[in-house]
Amino acid sequence: MLAPIVLFVYNRPTHTKKTVEALKQNKLAKESQLFIFSDAPKNENSIESVEEVRKYIKSINGFENIIIREAEKNKGLATSVISGVTEVIKEYGKVIVLEDDLVTSVNFLEYMNKALCFYENNQKIWSISGYNLPIEIPKAYNKDVYLSYRACSWGWATWKDRWDKNDWTVSNYDDFLKSKEQQKLFNRGGSDMTDMLKSQMEGKIDSWAIRWCYSQFKDNSYTIYPVKSKIQNIGNDGSGVHCGDTNINYVELDNGFSRTSFIDNLEEKQIILKRFKKHYEPRTFKAKIGKVLKHFGVYYIIKEIYSYLRRKNEK
Repeated sequence: MLAPIVLFVYNRPTHTKKTVEALKQNKLAKESQLFIFSDAPKNENSIESVEEVRKYIKSINGFENIIIREAEKNKGLATSVISGVTEVIKEYGKVIVLEDDLVTSVNFLEYMNKALCFYENNQKIWSISGYNLPIEIPKAYNKDVYLSYRACSWGWATWKDRWDKNDWTVSNYDDFLKSKEQQKLFNRGGSDMTDMLKSQMEGKIDSWAIRWCYSQFKDNSYTIYPVKSKIQNIGNDGSGVHCGDTNINYVELDNGFSRTSFIDNLEEKQIILKRFKKHYEPRTFKAKIGKVLKHFGVYYIIKEIYSYLRRKNEK
């Protein structure tokens, strides 16, 4: 049985159309069920674009079956993903998940379904990523996939037994905060991970993905990444609620003619993991200095001084 596809859309009609049109070109599209979760407008400025998206998704064809869920109130991406995936995976046992700004290669669904079947009983594999970072893969590496400590939210798949392991409240967060060793291990997937989790727990961001990554870390599991990316993110143009304007994540899309071979006893490839982690390092001199100052606590002192001087000038 092919895994159902779960697509989350909001207020970007142009991106949504590109995502769906690319997905329709997939070899297994006509045999796949497509669930579309449409979030409601957050404010008056989003009403028109949300309605445009909803009008478009009602016109979609090219799949075995299309089920549309329209939220009556705005949930936000995190709640939408958690509730939507939970609903579908509970019935089907596995899912392939996309958001409205992801263009897929024509072999994306084939890759995902084969990976889900191949690694279904391997409890060390937490999820499957369709996206690969723009990192250099060693020429001597002759495999089609590799292991990573970090899950990916840009075109991914998983199984019910792994999804059910998630602790969305991060109940042991206090213990994690006290352990520098745990934070160091968590940051093997990128030096931004602990800071993102802290921001989530402090209410500064609303991310399902960092909690998903944290659950993978606690489970001591891996995510499978393809050497040739099956996903291209077209949303980093400033149009998304959670996306900036940057091309640092741009990758060339798999041409679709290759077939991916999977290996059950994959081993960690340290040179790839090192380059993977480096991709998430601060990229500007200002950001690097900020990271150093923050590490030594100087960042907070400067911030307090600046706030004090600003308040004083306002009086």
